[in-house]
Amino acid sequence: MRIELVKRPERSQLFAAFSPFIALGLTLIAGAIMFTVLGKNPVEALYYYFIDPLREVWSLHELAVKAAPLILIAVGLSICFLSNNWNIGAEGQFIMGAIAGSILPVMFPEFQSWIVLPLMLLMGIAGGALYGAIPAYLKVRFNTNEILTSLMLVYVAQLFLDWMVRGPWRNPEGMNFPETRTFSPSAVLPEIWSASGRANWGFVFAIVAAVALWFMLSRTLRGFEVQVLGQSPRAGKFAGFSQSRMVFFAFLVAGGLAGLAGISEVSGAIGQLRPTISPGYGFAAIIVAFLGRLNPLGIIAAGLVLALSYLGGEAAQISIGVSDKVVRAFQGMLLFFVLACDTLILYRIRFVGSSAAKTVEATQNV
Repeated sequence: MRIELVKRPERSQLFAAFSPFIALGLTLIAGAIMFTVLGKNPVEALYYYFIDPLREVWSLHELAVKAAPLILIAVGLSICFLSNNWNIGAEGQFIMGAIAGSILPVMFPEFQSWIVLPLMLLMGIAGGALYGAIPAYLKVRFNTNEILTSLMLVYVAQLFLDWMVRGPWRNPEGMNFPETRTFSPSAVLPEIWSASGRANWGFVFAIVAAVALWFMLSRTLRGFEVQVLGQSPRAGKFAGFSQSRMVFFAFLVAGGLAGLAGISEVSGAIGQLRPTISPGYGFAAIIVAFLGRLNPLGIIAAGLVLALSYLGGEAAQISIGVSDKVVRAFQGMLLFFVLACDTLILYRIRFVGSSAAKTVEATQNV
């Protein structure tokens, strides 16, 4: 006996609408089972995950800090995924954007002016976009698999960052710690409302980017081109759309927004470069993109949900003593159920007996 996926004649609109909520509910059930197996009270664990981080104003600020890079990266990735370009290297583009945007405060600390921060943001966008252009060029020129190239470039970026902060950019006054000098006040992203927490303008950038890309996808010819080439490249070719240009467009947008997220995180939340500047935002943003159904407005809500899991995971580690590996497993289950529910929208499961399977194989061979 074997299992087959059979394409449905038409997908259920109701199931499509409620699929993210079903996936979230299944994740909560699976998470409760996981906590029970680990010997923890599942109700208490889920409380620390999803309720406790929302009880204080400063905690809401932390939620915005965590959600900003997830939303920024995910809305860029949604353009890639909708156009059928599988960019898995947003983590590397995030890091290279942070490095490029940090050139001014690290190499020219004496240069302090109001223009420093705008230049840093532009350089961060450029750094991420250029790094994203590498897998785009390799795909267009050599027909390489963008999943592999973009993913491998993540490790290049991580090692390059580690080398920079331990070598050329190490702070001469930093007691030999692997980190750059602390950014000057003119190079720090301002807080939105400093009296109640440390949420910075990176969250505003994320909301603006999501709304702008939603408008592009739903109201412009370029958005129509993204969706046509993603769903049917052959139809897009007949319409006069260029697949090669779309590959570059998608990767440049995704890389640029990931780079903006990187420099916003370094300038706003951290204040300097370190060997590790991301807990995996670039990979977690893939979950956010699909949880938001590749809709930029839905991604805002999905980013807040996943950011809540980050905060809740930290609270659970402190309060009930679970490992950070449990936090990652919880996020992995969320991605699994999101993809499973999306698959079942388009396909139904069919069990084929051994004799029937042989008949199908014989028919296919003929």
